[in-house]
Amino acid sequence: MKDTDLFQLALGLTPPWEVVSCEFDPQQKRLDIRLGFPRGSMFACPECGQMGLKAHDTVEKTWRHLNFFQHEAYLSAKVPRVGCGKCGAKLLPVPWARPGSGFTLLFEAMIMTLVKAMPVKTVAAYVGEHDTRLWRIVHHYVDQARERADFSEITRFGVDETACKRGHNYVSLFVDLEDRKVIFATEGKDSSTVECFKQDFSAHGGCPERVEEACCDMSQAFIGGIREHFPKAQITFDKFHIMKIINEAVDEVRRVEQRDRPELSKSRHVWLKNPVNLKASQAERLKELSLPKLNLKTTRAYHLKLNFQELFTQPVEQSEAFLKKWYFWATHSRLEPMKKAAATIKRHWNGILRWFTSGISNGILEGLNSLVQSAKSRARGYRSTRNLIAMIYLIGGRLKFALPT
Repeated sequence: MKDTDLFQLALGLTPPWEVVSCEFDPQQKRLDIRLGFPRGSMFACPECGQMGLKAHDTVEKTWRHLNFFQHEAYLSAKVPRVGCGKCGAKLLPVPWARPGSGFTLLFEAMIMTLVKAMPVKTVAAYVGEHDTRLWRIVHHYVDQARERADFSEITRFGVDETACKRGHNYVSLFVDLEDRKVIFATEGKDSSTVECFKQDFSAHGGCPERVEEACCDMSQAFIGGIREHFPKAQITFDKFHIMKIINEAVDEVRRVEQRDRPELSKSRHVWLKNPVNLKASQAERLKELSLPKLNLKTTRAYHLKLNFQELFTQPVEQSEAFLKKWYFWATHSRLEPMKKAAATIKRHWNGILRWFTSGISNGILEGLNSLVQSAKSRARGYRSTRNLIAMIYLIGGRLKFALPT
């Protein structure tokens, strides 16, 4: 079998395309495969489909292909341009690469497989390409997969932000709480992000009026955006962010009291962790600091926190009564940070109790945020927010890519 026949079979070419020649350069560690078509071949117009068109002229093109063993492989061909009486002169697409790409479809499929597990810059070094060229591949397939997304059945969503750079730079993530996947990501964390989400949601067949539930933190921007653009959605405040407010109040009590009570030094994590998560040494430290004779304000704040956590174990019919008792205790605790936290709880009362009806939280977003930050750390940051958003879709979007096999 000739080498050209072998590569003809390996590449899966169909008439009129054929392998014309193969050249291997051991010094450059490069294999060049020349493709062509017989003189007089007939083609169809790529737009209207008119058959029986001859090549008007050709354009020389080269594509990077999968490595041949450890050597780089390239396909090159004179791509025909046909003259259609209806559509004019049109450059024909080739079956082994997408229009405008310098890579074959199989090479791009390999890249999309690798970038799910490795930083793009690492993949670029591995294949010997500049990472900017690989990011173009990533963006193409991510954008293509998102165009096919269907949001028509979505009635519940959650929203949260994640840091994209040092300082006050954020990306807002919107997730489908039923399928547990990212459906939209955009720069910023103000109410305009919800408006952008609504536009994208509608463009993918979603109906804002059909959305019944939304979950977010206590950000006024998110709350206002949801009420304006998803007017029928009931808001549930995320349990994680509610507890974060209580934990911050406990820590504020500790920091103030520590000025006069040196025994509280280096005990921050003792009060912020749940008892079951404490190390043996931390549990012993907590036991010592909780002795009644010490009469620490931090101990009282800590018990308020533990008591508040019990809210989410209550039967739905007893939940509001339980929260009222906790609110009374917190507002009469003579602990200013806990009183402020209680005031915040009061302002968001209905959204907190809504959890007992909706049962939703942004737990998936918290887990996704960890994965995003981990990927960002491995990549040592991303050159642009657009790149970060593309990686978020890759990590958490569960996109369906139309990749060749």
